[in-house]
Amino acid sequence: MTEQPFTDDEYAFLRHVRFGQLPLAARPDQRVELTETESRSDRPDVWDDPVHWDLRHAG
Repeated sequence: MTEQPFTDDEYAFLRHVRFGQLPLAARPDQRVELTETESRSDRPDVWDDPVHWDLRHAG
């Protein structure tokens, strides 16, 4: 027996069951431009040199 893929309506129903009613999309006049002034604190700095690459990847 082959599996039938879900229809768009079935996917929409499953999204609604999982997430509930989604908020309305923001209108263009409600949007603001984001600018980053400092480096991100949730990610470490990227080091591309081979020494650090080997240390990170146990090479």
